[in-house]
Amino acid sequence: MSDRFISRGFVGKRRESTAAANRIPPGQHEVKDFPVLSAGPTPRAPLSRWTFTIEGLVKQPIKWTWDEFQKLPAREFVADIHCVTKWTKLDTRWYGVGVDTLLEMVDLDPKARFLIAFCDGGYTTNLPLPDAVNGRAFVAYQYDGQPLAGEHGGPARLVVPNLYFWKSAKWVRGLRLMEKDKSGFWESAGYNNHGNPWKEQRYTGD
Repeated sequence: MSDRFISRGFVGKRRESTAAANRIPPGQHEVKDFPVLSAGPTPRAPLSRWTFTIEGLVKQPIKWTWDEFQKLPAREFVADIHCVTKWTKLDTRWYGVGVDTLLEMVDLDPKARFLIAFCDGGYTTNLPLPDAVNGRAFVAYQYDGQPLAGEHGGPARLVVPNLYFWKSAKWVRGLRLMEKDKSGFWESAGYNNHGNPWKEQRYTGD
C-alpha cells in the first residue's frame, strides 16, 4: 500500500470531550475534515448510465436507474465513521436509502448469509448480512445536504458505520447476496475480513 493511502490517518488530534471520546474506538483520533483515501482514480460514470442492482440469492434480480433510485423511500442518517487509517469523524450526515428498504423489494433466498458490494472501478467488499440489515447500512447519495462528491464515493456509496470505513464501498453499483463468504479487494490484500473498529480488527489476524 502506498503512503498516500495512509499518511493522513496517522496524524493525531486532541479529543474534545469525554462524551466524544467515548464514541471513538481504540487507536482512533477525531478529525474535523473529511480525508480522501482511495485505491485508484475516481470513476466518472454518467448518471444516464448509472444503475443499482440487487442480485445473487434472490428469486428475481432487480435493477434501478438513477432516476428510479431517487424515487425510493429515503431519509437522513447521522453516523460516526471510523477509517482503518485511524481517523474518526463524528456526526456525519448522509441522505439515502436503507439496505433494509432495498432488500424488501426482492424475495431473498433463506440461504443468503453474506453479501458483496460491487462498484465502479472494480472495487468490492464483503459483509455478513447481519452487518447490513436492521438499520445498520444504507446507500447514500447526499452528504451534508449536498450531492455526494465523486472523491467521497458519489454519485452513491454504501455506508456501514459499525465497521471500518473501507467496508463503506465508494461508487457502489449493487449488492450480491451469497451463501458463502468471499473476500473483497482490501480483504484479499491483508485487511481483516470483518473490520470491527471496537475490536481493532484492522488486518488479518487482528
